[in-house]
Amino acid sequence: MKMATLVLLLLLPLVSATGRKVFLFPEESDSAYVRITPKKPLNLQAFTLCMRIATELKGRREIILFAYRTQDHDELNVWREEDGRLSLYLRSSGDAAMFDLLPLYEFPTHLCVTWQSITGATAFWVNGHRSMVKIYRRGHRVDPNGAVILGQDPDSFLGSFDKGQSFKGEISDVHMWDSVLSASQILKLYENPCGAQGGNVIDWNSDQYQTINNVVVLTNIDG
Repeated sequence: MKMATLVLLLLLPLVSATGRKVFLFPEESDSAYVRITPKKPLNLQAFTLCMRIATELKGRREIILFAYRTQDHDELNVWREEDGRLSLYLRSSGDAAMFDLLPLYEFPTHLCVTWQSITGATAFWVNGHRSMVKIYRRGHRVDPNGAVILGQDPDSFLGSFDKGQSFKGEISDVHMWDSVLSASQILKLYENPCGAQGGNVIDWNSDQYQTINNVVVLTNIDG
C-alpha cells in the first residue's frame, strides 16, 4: 500500500488575466495545471491557436503544450512528441498532424497552429515563420462545452494526469481565434505581443483563469 502524500493544493478563485503575465510550471507534476475560461465556447470549424513557450525538458519525452477536453473526448491537443516533432490532435489520441520543426528551448518560442475544416489545411508557425501545409481532419468540427487546460493532459475530464507528459517551463500569450489569421497578423503577434489584438475565443489579456497546485504567476518580468 502506498503512503499517502500530502499535496499542497493552491486553488485560486477565478481571476482576470489582465496585464503582462507568465505561467511558470517549476517542476514536472501530475497535479499542477491552469484552467482557462474562454470568451466563448470552442465550437470551431477553423482556428488559430498561438502561445509563447519556454521549456528545459529535453530527450525522448512527450510534453503537452495545450489541451482541450470535453466529457468524452480529447477534442484538441498540441504536443511536443518524444522524437521532438510538434503535433496537433483533433478528437484522437492516435491520428495527428505531425511537423518536424525547430526544437523548443529555454528561450521563449512563439508557436501558432492554424487549421480549417473546409480544406483540412493545417500548419504550424514558429516565430512568425510558417511550416509547409498538411491536410488533416477535413470536414471535422471541434465541439464545445469542454475545459481548456495548460500544463497537463487530462485523460478524463479534469483528471487522470501523467507526470511523464506534464509541462515544465513558461507559458504566456495564449490566444485563440475561430478563424485562420493571415501571415502578417501572426508575424505581428510574434513581434509585438503587447500591441496585437487578443483572440476572440481565448484572450490572454482578459480571460479568467484558475491555477491549481504548483503554478507560479509572474507579472511584468520582461519590463
